[in-house]
Amino acid sequence: MLCVEKFNRICKERNVSVDELAGHLAHGGFNRDDAVRAIRNWQKKLFKPAPTMDQVDRLAGALGVEANEISQWRASYRYAPSSPRKARLVTELIFGRNVQDALDLLKFEHRRAASFIRKVLESAVANADEAAADVENLYVIEARVDGAGRRIGTKGWIAKDRGRAHPIRKEASHIHVSVTEE
Repeated sequence: MLCVEKFNRICKERNVSVDELAGHLAHGGFNRDDAVRAIRNWQKKLFKPAPTMDQVDRLAGALGVEANEISQWRASYRYAPSSPRKARLVTELIFGRNVQDALDLLKFEHRRAASFIRKVLESAVANADEAAADVENLYVIEARVDGAGRRIGTKGWIAKDRGRAHPIRKEASHIHVSVTEE
């Protein structure tokens, strides 16, 4: 996946215009107008259409850098059995840290969500390792938790005295972690 911050920074440093980049993407199956539109969307963090690895390689070649220098690797855990509020407390601990520091911190964190987040982080690191990235120089660029609503399979109400019913709210969350090279 394309890391937008690094991509924009390198474009500014090298003074490469969108038209020059579109010329390199146009050879890969896009027509020139679609390539310009896609690059402008990617610079705004809109991944419509989502960049493929071939397109990231072409952009890296146009900028004169390695593909890993403008890439980030993601992993997610959908419908994790933890409330978003509690999981966000743990993700705030690892945001911006070196991956090894984040893994060490999560290993000794006592909250339940730490084990879920640790597995997601390990998966993101494995994705980076699969793409031949330098695993020692990875850091967490994004650690986000989104609400997923009530957990599937939990009752909505519990019976109480005199015919009353009290709600049961067992929340689920979507955990997203992204890593990139320094």
